[in-house]
Amino acid sequence: MAAKYKPGDTVYIISAGNRIEEAVVLKYAGGFYTIRFADGGGTKLRENRLFLKREDIDKETEKRRNINNALSLRRPSMAFDKEKTDTDTAVSAVKQETERTGKPEQIIIHVDMDAFYASVEARDNPSLKGKPLIIGSLPSERGVVATCSYEARKYGVHSAMNIKEAYRLCPHGIYMHGNHEKYKRVSEQLHQIWNAYASKSEYLALDEAYLDVTDTAVTFEKACEFAKIIKKRTKDELHLNCSIGVAYSKTAAKTASEEKKPDGYYEIPTPEDYVNLIIDRDVRVLYTVGSKTAAKLHSEGIHTVRDIQNNQEKVVELLGKQGWWLTRLARGIDDSKVTPYKPEDAKSISREITFQENVNDFSFLKDVLVLLAISVERRAQRSGLFGKGVTLKITYADMKSITRSKTIESSRSADKIYEQALLLLDRVPHKTIRLIGVGIHSLSSREDDKQLSFADLLSEQDENKILDARLDAMNKSYGLDFKNNLDKIFSGETLYKTIEYMRKKNKSVSYKTKTGGLHERNKG
Repeated sequence: MAAKYKPGDTVYIISAGNRIEEAVVLKYAGGFYTIRFADGGGTKLRENRLFLKREDIDKETEKRRNINNALSLRRPSMAFDKEKTDTDTAVSAVKQETERTGKPEQIIIHVDMDAFYASVEARDNPSLKGKPLIIGSLPSERGVVATCSYEARKYGVHSAMNIKEAYRLCPHGIYMHGNHEKYKRVSEQLHQIWNAYASKSEYLALDEAYLDVTDTAVTFEKACEFAKIIKKRTKDELHLNCSIGVAYSKTAAKTASEEKKPDGYYEIPTPEDYVNLIIDRDVRVLYTVGSKTAAKLHSEGIHTVRDIQNNQEKVVELLGKQGWWLTRLARGIDDSKVTPYKPEDAKSISREITFQENVNDFSFLKDVLVLLAISVERRAQRSGLFGKGVTLKITYADMKSITRSKTIESSRSADKIYEQALLLLDRVPHKTIRLIGVGIHSLSSREDDKQLSFADLLSEQDENKILDARLDAMNKSYGLDFKNNLDKIFSGETLYKTIEYMRKKNKSVSYKTKTGGLHERNKG
């Protein structure tokens, strides 16, 4: 069926509470339109949910209002009274589907590696086993904890914690930078094991995935066998532990994998089992409920999953669309599908760097942008994507962050990215900077755009010459052979270390110039 709306069309939708929202169509695929709201959020909807004119949506709103009024006259709480029986309905549906076809509607395995980065390091260096190991930044640096061993967690250290706070809690811990290239290689080995048992896989990170085994396992019992085999193979072949949950839905599977961590295994066959497990737990047990959402619910006297079940209308009023979703989860209802990641689904490709000391030399920042632009180009090449916009991100010393963007013709050329980033950098306030980043957005594949002409190819060759000249200048400034070592520079943590070396070198030269060449400060 041909798409009714084109990318760029302005459309209207009726959201929760009968609110009218304006959005822009981004693309059409698989019967769904991807749209973006004014606040930057987005979603996918079928054609019957979209309206081209305000008067069309006004008619639909009036129609819905009349229906709701009629229902209210007959029975005020009719809709939610019906939904209170949905857990029973969901359980019944699972049983009926199993009886009819011999298999449940969905069987999902959730696999989550235990302290992945730390476990890989301890595996490769046995002297680290049993020690409080913290992967991320060093205590003397700026940064956060990427992950830590369970021994470190006993002291209150956790992922995303400021590294200074981690050191305060665990000064005797072992701190080290991560080796992301190594973790990616191990992740690929894990995926080979996982994919052998699933028809579809959805990777949430290098070390975590949903596996749809509905068609491969057929029965829940067989899915449990698969899960145990995956767990054993992961241990035997890669010498790593993982926690696994098997359930009738994605949400329940994730809850199951967390139930017995670390090195855990748990099954949740039905919605009834899920509800019985979580009914009296805090609302944060539900997917999408973070600290802010939990605080809102707690302020209204809603503390447990049971409270959500008993206050469904209040939850929807308080949280809108998310509230509706939570009332369903609280009753074990989740029909979301395992969705394999596609590179073209990414919203942007970017690279950023946090300096170990603040920087106010904008000439140096322009050199940093060269390397960041090349990094973005390489990532875009691996994904087969091009961007129609360049974004510059700056975080100042006072922690205020700004982003600036500029539209371009579809490209992933490092030279074009660099050229536009320079223009954006010249327009921001020239104050002391803590972090700088660059990226491309509005991504698409080359097939969506015009084919390259001979003139285009010549133009790209000229761009490379411009970039080569810039790298030659940087070779002289920093005494590094950038052009012949790009593969090494963009491997693992080497880019970060290279930029830090450049910062210290630049600072040393600047100090030497200011003091008439009499002194050279080596301290970074």
